[in-house]
Amino acid sequence: MGATLAAAGLRRRTPLATAALVLGANAPDIDFVSYFGGPYQSLAFRRGATHGLLALAILPFLVAGLVLLWDRGVRRRRRPAAEPARAGALLGLAALAVLTHPALDWLNNYGMRWLMPFDGTWFYGDAVFIIDPWIWLGFGGVLFVLHSRGAAALSAWSVFWLLASLLVLTTAAVPFAARVLWLAGLAAALTLRRLTLRSSSRDAALERAARVLLCAGLVYVGLMIGADFAERSRASAELAARGIAPVVRVMVAPVAANPFRGEVVAETDAGYYVGAWSWLAAEPLELAPELIAKRNADPRYAAAAATLEARRFLTWARFPYALIENDANAHVVTFLDARYHATGRLFGPTVRLDSNLRPIAVE
Repeated sequence: MGATLAAAGLRRRTPLATAALVLGANAPDIDFVSYFGGPYQSLAFRRGATHGLLALAILPFLVAGLVLLWDRGVRRRRRPAAEPARAGALLGLAALAVLTHPALDWLNNYGMRWLMPFDGTWFYGDAVFIIDPWIWLGFGGVLFVLHSRGAAALSAWSVFWLLASLLVLTTAAVPFAARVLWLAGLAAALTLRRLTLRSSSRDAALERAARVLLCAGLVYVGLMIGADFAERSRASAELAARGIAPVVRVMVAPVAANPFRGEVVAETDAGYYVGAWSWLAAEPLELAPELIAKRNADPRYAAAAATLEARRFLTWARFPYALIENDANAHVVTFLDARYHATGRLFGPTVRLDSNLRPIAVE
C-alpha cells in the first residue's frame, strides 16, 4: 500500500517520500518481535499496542524522524547538492501510511484492536480475506511495471510472482476461475511492462494507472464491506427461521479469492453452529449438523484457562471452545477457535490437569 501510494504521485511531495510511505505502512508490524516471547505470546500481543490509537499518534513521528536522520546523516553527505527532504511533508506521508496498516488489518476476520493500549477490544471487518490475490495483482502489477527495469529488480519480482502464483494456484480453496484470472492478470502485467519499457510517457501513465487501481481497490473493499453486512443480516434471518435462537453473534468471514462465498459461525449460549455462505446457491446458508459445544462451564475448562498459554490464546480467540478428554492419569483440555473450524482447526494450547485440576503440563 505504501509503495502504491508513492507510485500514484505522492512520491513527488518531497525527497524520500517513498521511503516514508513504505516504512510507515509497515511500521505497526514491529510487534513481530512478540514471536520470540514464548508460546502464544504473539497471538496475545500482535495487532494490539503497535496498531492502536497511541501508536497511530507516535509512529509517524518515529518514521519521519528516522527518514530525516537518513537524509541528513547519509543521503546529503553523499550528495551535498541534493534537495533536502521536508519534515512536514514526511510527517504527513508517514501518518497516512501508518493509518493504512490497521485499516487493512481490520478488514479480515483476524481483526485488530483499535483502542489499544486503553482497551483491548477486538474489531473485525470480515470483508477481505487475509491474503487477497486481487489486491496483490492490482497493486503489485503496477509496481512491477514501474520498478522492474534493472536485472536485479526483475529477478526479485520474478521470485515474488513465482511464490505468489504457487500460493494462488496450489491452494485448494481457490476456485478454478480465480486461478485463470490470476494467470491472465499476470500475463497482462508482463505484457504492459514489455510495451512500456522505452515509452517516454511511461512514468506518467503508470502514475495514472496507480491512481485508478487505488480507486478500484477502495470500491472493491467498499463492496466487500457492504456484502458482509448483507450476509450477516440474511444469515441471522435464516438462522431464526430454522429455530436457532437466541443467536449472540454471527460471523460471515471471507474466503480466498472468492467474493461470493464465506465461512459462517453463529454463536449461541450453548455453542457454535458453523457452515458456509454462498450468494450463488439456491439455499445460501449451509450449516454443519452438529453444534460445537463451548464447554466453558466445565471446571476443567476454567482450570486449564488459568494457565499462561491458555490466557494468551484466549486473549486472541474470537469463538473459543475446548475439547476435553480423560486418559488414565489426567484430564486433557485443548483450546480451539471456531472461527477457523471450516478451513482446518487452529489449535491452541493443550493443558493436562491432575485429578485435583492442577496443571501438570502445557503443550
